[in-house]
Amino acid sequence: MDYTKITTFGALKTSGYKPKTIKEELRQNLITKIKAGETVFNGVYGYEDTVIPELERAILSKHNINFLGLRGQAKTRLARLMVNLLDEYVPVVQGSEINDDPFNPISRYALELLQEKGDETPISWLRQM
Repeated sequence: MDYTKITTFGALKTSGYKPKTIKEELRQNLITKIKAGETVFNGVYGYEDTVIPELERAILSKHNINFLGLRGQAKTRLARLMVNLLDEYVPVVQGSEINDDPFNPISRYALELLQEKGDETPISWLRQM
């Protein structure tokens, strides 16, 4: 379903959209890419049998990940490629300076707007990439 056409918080809730943690999002999108036979970490060579399988297992297990190593060991490249495992769009409270999650707002603006307008609170979609 194309959720990005939804413009109010009430419509988002009734659509069946469920917010996900970053770890859940990474895991679900990695599973999808593995099932489709896609190469997730393109451009990283020499680690196909060591680092990449370990990283994939860590993502699938929802572990915290800390890249350690000497210069030139693809730490930054792997971290930057992990962004490709995030959803392309996420809902935010429209007008929020910090792009509040409508399901879990933290700014005064979003909290007051959600309290005032409830399900009629306008949302927009933030493109992550």
